[in-house]
Amino acid sequence: MNQFAQTSKFLSRGFDLNLGKFSIPLAYWEVAAIVFLIFLLILSMAQFRRHYVDWGLKGALFGIFFGFLLALLLEGFLIVGGKTALTEFLGWKNAPKPLQIALDAGRTQLIQVLGVKSSIPSSLAKDSSTFQGALENIQTLSPADLKKVKSLICQP
Repeated sequence: MNQFAQTSKFLSRGFDLNLGKFSIPLAYWEVAAIVFLIFLLILSMAQFRRHYVDWGLKGALFGIFFGFLLALLLEGFLIVGGKTALTEFLGWKNAPKPLQIALDAGRTQLIQVLGVKSSIPSSLAKDSSTFQGALENIQTLSPADLKKVKSLICQP
């Protein structure tokens, strides 16, 4: 017998794969094909993962840029309003003095850059209104405005 015949006879010979109650007769060439195909599957999954991560990182740079830009815009609007996201997030009524000085300096610089003519004073933005404060504000109104407020409040 030649070498090819011996090899084909060996490959066509098989064994039984026992998986619990199941018994699957397999030839050696089928086992070799399954192992090779699993190897190709793992290799292709690794390649796909590599390319997917590369594609994902390219998009991530775009997302980080626009996220940073959006955060700057939102923080700018909060600073013009007399508040900051940091102090609002931390719930500080009165931020530490060095931070408060830095925030006020940034606020004045931003107002100059944006060219904002009217901004909410810091004192009004920080304090919540009380009955006494509202009463004082109403008393400072002109008689015509006071009449409008009374008509708005007193008449249903």
